[in-house]
Amino acid sequence: ILIKMSQKLTILFDLDGTLVNTAPDLMHAHNYVMKKYGYNERKLSDIKKLAGRGSKVMLTSSMHEIAELSGKIKKTDDVVEKMTKEFIDFYSNNIIKESTLKNGLLDFLTWSKKKSILMGVCTNKQEHLSIDLLKKIKIYHFFDYIAGGNTFNHNKPDPKHLTDTVEILGGDINKTLMVGDSETDSNASRAANIPFILIKDGYTEKKADEIYHDYLVDDFVDLEKIIKKYLWLNLNFFLP
Repeated sequence: ILIKMSQKLTILFDLDGTLVNTAPDLMHAHNYVMKKYGYNERKLSDIKKLAGRGSKVMLTSSMHEIAELSGKIKKTDDVVEKMTKEFIDFYSNNIIKESTLKNGLLDFLTWSKKKSILMGVCTNKQEHLSIDLLKKIKIYHFFDYIAGGNTFNHNKPDPKHLTDTVEILGGDINKTLMVGDSETDSNASRAANIPFILIKDGYTEKKADEIYHDYLVDDFVDLEKIIKKYLWLNLNFFLP
């Protein structure tokens, strides 16, 4: 990818719950596997709380919660690995049955591209699933790089997930913003010293006021106003 040296700004995005409402399809995959292995199915609201850290963490946390509530024995690591593989197989074949783009996203990505803003995705979802989802939901072409949960040897909340992505993009860490929906994104941004924009009603158990953020938005409709500030500022430094 050719990257202009005069690039003003880099925006990093989380994927699940930030760019795309993926919870319905994650729920179907989760419930398919859990039912098969003798566990209870979960509601959409449960999945939203569990979806931020990748499929294996989601399944393990879900089983742990069910085990505590029902006294069921937790599965061994090798069974969890098997369940995770089956989850990923089912999910990859049903990845955009009910998933939808966040409100205002398409207009925002189009606007950002016109402004020559570099855009990357930093997600704990596996890289091949992330790329597949972005292609099938027709927004892959907007992004200059996709860093999944298995792209590097580290992932969010490790700040290196973000800083390594910015480096690959040819961006400047001091001219970078992160958009996400959970404390996983917030903690990574804070540790990397990147201003953080929190999308409300994210895939997390926490309320917005419990998650550190510089800006809070409902969706992508009002995001342009915030980004314009950064485009107009002297971009040698950022003001929150």
